[in-house]
Amino acid sequence: MRDFITVGRGGSPLILSFPHTGTAIPPELETRLVSRERAILDTDWWIDRLYGPIAKQLDASIVHTVMSRSVIDVNRDPSGVSLYPGQATTGLVPTETFDGEPLYRPGEEPDAAEIDVRRETWFAPYHAALEAEIARVKSRHGFAVLYDCHSIRSVIPRLFEGELPVFNLGTNEGASCAPEMQAAVADVCAASDFPSIVNGRFKGGWITRHYGRPDERVHALQMELACRGYMDEDPVAWNEEKAEAMRSVLTKALTALLVAAKTKEQS
Repeated sequence: MRDFITVGRGGSPLILSFPHTGTAIPPELETRLVSRERAILDTDWWIDRLYGPIAKQLDASIVHTVMSRSVIDVNRDPSGVSLYPGQATTGLVPTETFDGEPLYRPGEEPDAAEIDVRRETWFAPYHAALEAEIARVKSRHGFAVLYDCHSIRSVIPRLFEGELPVFNLGTNEGASCAPEMQAAVADVCAASDFPSIVNGRFKGGWITRHYGRPDERVHALQMELACRGYMDEDPVAWNEEKAEAMRSVLTKALTALLVAAKTKEQS
C-alpha cells in the first residue's frame, strides 16, 4: 500500500487528476465493510484508462491514487464540511454509498481519531503530490491547468433527478478558471453528440475549488462524465467502441482548453 500514488510528469501545462479510480482497500479495513463489492460501487470506473492515451498525446502530467474513495475521499474538504449543503452527498470518509446503503457493519464505522489517521495517511500525500506537480508546471510555463477527471452512474435518484447529462463540466460557477477556458471545453462538449451542462449538479469538488486560483495563474476544471458515455453500466463493463468515441471528444476539448489557456496566459 506504500506506492499508492502515481505521478507522471508531462511537458505541457496540463495536469490530469485521477482521485476516484482506485479500488485498493487495506485488508484490516475490508473486514469491517459490509462487502467489497458495495465499497467499490461508486468508483470512477476506468477513467485513468479512458484518459491515458489522451494524456500521452497531449504530453499532460497525471496524478493518480489507487486508494478507493471508500477509504478516504481526496476530493472532499479535509475539514469535513459539505461541498453541497442541503443536498445528498458522501463525506471525507464515506459511511454509505451514493444510494444511501451503509458501507460498514454495525459498530464498525470509523470514529474521529481514525478519520484523522486516514487523512494524514491517504489524503495528505495525494495533495502533496498534486501541489508539487502544479508548482513544477507553473514554474516551467508560468501557469498551470488542472483538469480533474471523474465519472458517475447515469441514474442515482438520491443525488439527482432523471438521467445525468454525459458531460458535466464544473468550474465552481466560473470561479476556478478563466472564462475563456470554461468556454473552450463547454463549446466542444455542446457540439458533440452527447448532452452536456456547465455547473449543473456537479460544480467541481474540493480539488477544483481549492486549487483553482485564476488570479495566481492556476486554472482548475472538473469533468464528471456519465458512465454510459464510455462504458456499459449494466452490467459494468469496459466498452472500447464507446471509449474511442468519447476520447475523440475529450481530446478536442482538452486541445481547445490548452489553446485557450496559452492564449490567455501568454497575451
